[in-house]
Amino acid sequence: MIKITLPDGSVKEFEKATTPLEVAKSISEGLARNVISAKFNETIVETTTPLETDGSLVLFTWNDKEGKTAFWHSTSHIVAQAIEELYPGVKLTIGPAIENGFYYDVELPNGSISEKDFSAIEKKALEIARGKHDYKMRAVSKADALAFYKKQGNEYKVELIENLEDGTITFCDHDTFTDLCRGGHIPNTGIVKAIKILSVAGAYWRGNENNTQLTRIYGISFPKQKELTEYLALLEEAKKRDHRKLGKELELFTFSQKVGQGLPLWLPKGAALRERLENFLKKAQKKAGYEMVVTPHIGQKELYVTSGHYEKYGEDSFQPIHTPKEGEEFLLKPMNCPHHCEIYNTKPYSYKELPKRFAEFGTVYRYEQSGELHGLTRVRGFTQDDAHIFCTPDQLDEEFKNVIDLSLYVLGSLGFENFTAQVSVRDLDNPEKYIGSVENWEKAEQAIINAAKEKGLNFVIEAGEAAFYGPKLDFMVKDALGRQWQLGTIQVDYNLPERFDLSYKGSDNELHRPVMIHRAPFGSMERFIALLLEHTGGNFPLWLTPEQAIILPVSEKHEKYAEKVLKSLENNEIRALVDSRNETVGKKIREAEMAKIPFMLIVGENDEADNTISVRKHGGEDLGAISIATFTDLVNTEINSTLKTF
Repeated sequence: MIKITLPDGSVKEFEKATTPLEVAKSISEGLARNVISAKFNETIVETTTPLETDGSLVLFTWNDKEGKTAFWHSTSHIVAQAIEELYPGVKLTIGPAIENGFYYDVELPNGSISEKDFSAIEKKALEIARGKHDYKMRAVSKADALAFYKKQGNEYKVELIENLEDGTITFCDHDTFTDLCRGGHIPNTGIVKAIKILSVAGAYWRGNENNTQLTRIYGISFPKQKELTEYLALLEEAKKRDHRKLGKELELFTFSQKVGQGLPLWLPKGAALRERLENFLKKAQKKAGYEMVVTPHIGQKELYVTSGHYEKYGEDSFQPIHTPKEGEEFLLKPMNCPHHCEIYNTKPYSYKELPKRFAEFGTVYRYEQSGELHGLTRVRGFTQDDAHIFCTPDQLDEEFKNVIDLSLYVLGSLGFENFTAQVSVRDLDNPEKYIGSVENWEKAEQAIINAAKEKGLNFVIEAGEAAFYGPKLDFMVKDALGRQWQLGTIQVDYNLPERFDLSYKGSDNELHRPVMIHRAPFGSMERFIALLLEHTGGNFPLWLTPEQAIILPVSEKHEKYAEKVLKSLENNEIRALVDSRNETVGKKIREAEMAKIPFMLIVGENDEADNTISVRKHGGEDLGAISIATFTDLVNTEINSTLKTF
C-alpha cells in the first residue's frame, strides 16, 4: 500500500500503481469526470500515471491554471497531427502551452499557412479530437528516438534528443500521431470541444536569428464552444482597447523609426497626462516624507559592476559608451538604484536621521530584442517612479507597510480595485541566480510575508520570481477584461547596501548596515499608462483625463460667450477648450465622443441669455441646462469620489 496526501492535509491509503484518476474516483465521481491533469510530489503527471510511492497529490480541472496548461499543450498535439495530415512532409519542432492557448513551430515543405487556411486546420483538428483518442506516454531509448526522427528527416527533433540524457526520453502517442514530449496531458482528445487558430508568425528555431525561420501557429481551445465564443468576443473588445490604437486616436504618444525602435515620443496631451500622474504621486510622496533627487542617464560601467546590474543585465543593455579617454566606459543606466546608493554615500548618517527616502522619476534603458517590443508595454527607454528607502532593520517593518499603503492609494485612485499581492521569493534549487547571504534572504523574505499578513493583503507566494538582489511584493492587477498585469513593486534588499558599503552610526556608536527598500507604485510610467488606457478604454478618471470638457458654440455669434465660459472653468481649475470650427454641432459632438472627452458643453442663445450651459456627458446622457457653478460642483464631486486624500 502507498499513502497519498491530498491538498487538505488528509492522507489516504491505496494499492501501489493506483492512478490519479482512480484517486479522484475514490473522492467523488463528479471530481473524476472533471480531473484533466495532476501533480505528484511537485511533478506534473498524467491522470493515468501509476503511483508507486508515498507522496502528495494535487488534482487539476479546467478551472486551474495547471489544468489549462495541460489542456492547451494536449491541443497543440492535436493541431500538430492535423497539420501533418494536411501538409505532408511538414517538420514539427516544439508546441508548448502559453498564457492563453498554445503554439506549434513547424517547417513547411513549401508554401505558407495564411488566415484562409485556418478553418481547414480547425476542422481537421476537431475531427481528430472527436475520436476520443487516449494520450499515452512511453519511455524510449535515445538510440530509438534518434532513429525515429532521422527516418523522418526531422533535424529539429534530432537536435533536441541529442541534448537529452538516455533514460529521460519519452514519446506521447494518440491516434496515429507520435511526438517527443515530457508529459502533462489531458486523458483523451475528446475533452477538447472547441479549437481556434488565432494567428501565424515567423519564429527562428531556438530564437536564434541565424537559424531557420519557422512558421509559428498560435491557437486556443476550450472544453465548451460557449467558452470559445466568449473568449473571441473578449479578443474583439481587447482590439478596441489596444493602447497603441487609443494612444494614436487620443494623440498621446507616437514612435519614430528615425528616433529608434522602442523609444516613445510623448505628444503634448500625453506629456500633460504623464505630468499629472507624476504630480499626483509627488504630492503623496511629499506627505510620506520622500525627498526628490535627480540622477544622470548614464554612469560609469564600474558603478553597475559594483551593483551587480552589469552581470545580470549586461546582455540586455545597450553597448558601453566609449569616451575619448582610453579605457573609459559608460553605460546607459539600466536601473536607478546604484545612483541612489551613491547619493546616500555622500555623507555619514546617524540612526536618528534614518529613514532616508530618495525618490526620482528616472529614465532607464534596456536593449530589448526588436521582436519583443510592443507599444508602451515593452520599450527600450522607460521612466520608473523609483524610490529607495534606507532604514535601520528595526524600521523595516513599518516602512514596508507604509509603502504598501502608498501603493494601495495609487491603485485605488486609478480604478484598479481587483488585485492579488504576490510575494516573490528565491528559487531554492538555483541559488546561483542571486547575490547575498542566505541569512539576509531569509530575513528579507520573512519581512515581506509578515507585512503582507499584517496589512490583510490577499497574497500568494511565488518561488523563483524574486529580483537577483532581493525578494519583492508585486501587485498583480486584473483589468476590466479580466487580464492580469503586474503593477507596482516593493523590494527588500540587504545586498546593495553591502556592495556599496553603506552605513549609519547606531545608538551604540558603532557603524551598522542599513536595509534598502526599492519601490515603484506605477512601475514604469510607459507600461502603467498603456495598461490604464486598456483598462479604461481611454475613458480616464476625470481628475486625470487630458480635457475634462469641450465647449461647443451653436454658431459663430455664441463664440464670445463660449470664451467667457472657458475662462470661468479655467478659474475653477477645470481643463476645457472651445471648438469654434465651422462645423455642425452634431459633428462636433460625434468627434468629442470619439476623443472620449467626459463633458460636452453646448452653448446657444438661451444659454447665453440665462448664463447657463447645456451639458451632455460622454456616452450620451443629457444633463440639461445648468449654471457654470453647478457644473463646477458636479466635476469636483466626481473627482473627489475617485481621488482620495492620502
